[in-house]
Amino acid sequence: MDLHFSEYDTRVAGYAVIVNDSDEILLSWFNGGGEPNRALWTLPGGGIDYEESIEDGTVREIREETGFDAELLRPLTTHSFTEKHRRSGRPFKGVRVVYLARIVGGSLGTLEVDGTTDRAEWIAIPALARIRHARIIDVGLEAWLADEAKRASRR
Repeated sequence: MDLHFSEYDTRVAGYAVIVNDSDEILLSWFNGGGEPNRALWTLPGGGIDYEESIEDGTVREIREETGFDAELLRPLTTHSFTEKHRRSGRPFKGVRVVYLARIVGGSLGTLEVDGTTDRAEWIAIPALARIRHARIIDVGLEAWLADEAKRASRR
């Protein structure tokens, strides 16, 4: 389907891969937004507001969903997808920027009020194979592992 950009809706989102020294990844629990069958683990992040930079919006989303203040270290990858929007039925394109980030303050706990995130947790990376999780986690981890390998080869 070849559509002009004015013929579909777009959502830009920023996400972060944050891994601690115990090889646990920080994830947030998406409660399904009123549709419990859609609930799953995802990377901290989300939609960027109209007048926000992608970086500022990603840092805001991390804080809201996890309680942590974060510093974005570098972009890891971008990911996009197209689908028919669940509610409007209009063609939709999601554009995601995934960053590597680190915690610089705050404490674990969701600050989002009446939002779609119920909690955040550090989860062992090998456990991801056994839990329901969003594809963006796989995209982010694949990019993080490639980034780690590239940096290790330069040492």
